[in-house]
Amino acid sequence: MNIKRMTMTILLALLMAGACFSQTVETPKYFHLDFVVKELEGGKVTNSRAYGMTIATVGATTNSSIRTGNRVPVSSGGGGQWQYIDVGTNIDCRSAKEVPSGLALNVTADISGAATEQGAANPVIRQTKWGSDVVVTLRKATVIFSSDDPSSKRQMQLELTATPIT
Repeated sequence: MNIKRMTMTILLALLMAGACFSQTVETPKYFHLDFVVKELEGGKVTNSRAYGMTIATVGATTNSSIRTGNRVPVSSGGGGQWQYIDVGTNIDCRSAKEVPSGLALNVTADISGAATEQGAANPVIRQTKWGSDVVVTLRKATVIFSSDDPSSKRQMQLELTATPIT
């Protein structure tokens, strides 16, 4: 009876090992992502900036990032004291997956800039932050984020085009 039990245990272990080896490993797919940040006023584009990156679809930890900007000096009191504030564009993409309707991924964006206002001692820092899971149709420019500037008639948009790399 012990030999029978041991034989069954070994057979079961071999079957489980075979099942583990028969699982397929997902092949990564790569996509080039083109982002365009647009500033609009009255429905007309007044400024646009383009950014690009590549992302892979394998694993939940695939990340791609863009960091570009400047450090702006801001007076922090008398005596020539200065504080520096980072402004620019930060775009992060995570968890890209190809889906039947295109590419699904998580995108976060932080876009800021310094503007000098007449009579102001320091620049005004304007900032827009977005973050969400999005799905875009391949090879088609898609506005994934849009928001109005609360202090003017301006609007900010982030557009994404995903292109498979073959």
